[in-house]
Amino acid sequence: MEIRIAIKNDAEFIALLGRVTFTETFGHFFKDKQDLLNYFNATFSVDKIENSIAKPNNVYWIAFVDRLAVGYAKLKLNSNSKFIALEDVCQLQKIYVLKDFLSMKIGFNLQNLILEKAKEKGNSCIWLSVLKSNERAINFYRKNGFQHIGNHDFTIGKENFKFIAMSKELQ
Repeated sequence: MEIRIAIKNDAEFIALLGRVTFTETFGHFFKDKQDLLNYFNATFSVDKIENSIAKPNNVYWIAFVDRLAVGYAKLKLNSNSKFIALEDVCQLQKIYVLKDFLSMKIGFNLQNLILEKAKEKGNSCIWLSVLKSNERAINFYRKNGFQHIGNHDFTIGKENFKFIAMSKELQ
């Protein structure tokens, strides 16, 4: 396994990983597949990922196993939450790993790199959102010191999703 900071040239891998892992996790919730395709085009286009990688507040990592891109993560610095009153807050926006590679602890390693970078950049707290029905992810974050801080909705096309927000203090 190799994990490194992603660069602009990795945008194609990340866009594809985003589409596949999102489908693996959330695809079955979409009654209208066009809503899913529209979301992919808006969120996981190569141009969008390239532009996101170039922003100074974003840090991406990409994970490889036997030279295959199998996962990625995104940290957004200076990302306040309505659930946290602090100023020096960042957001763990994404940890996506292909289903066949989940048992290799890639998500755990990506999370540790995010937490390290967040501390290094002087943040006192990190937060994230996770689908309320995604027990596997919620348990993963709880086990790693995150606590439930609020609830919110997110709409994609005709589908409304219930999310919980979680946070962790960084020491």
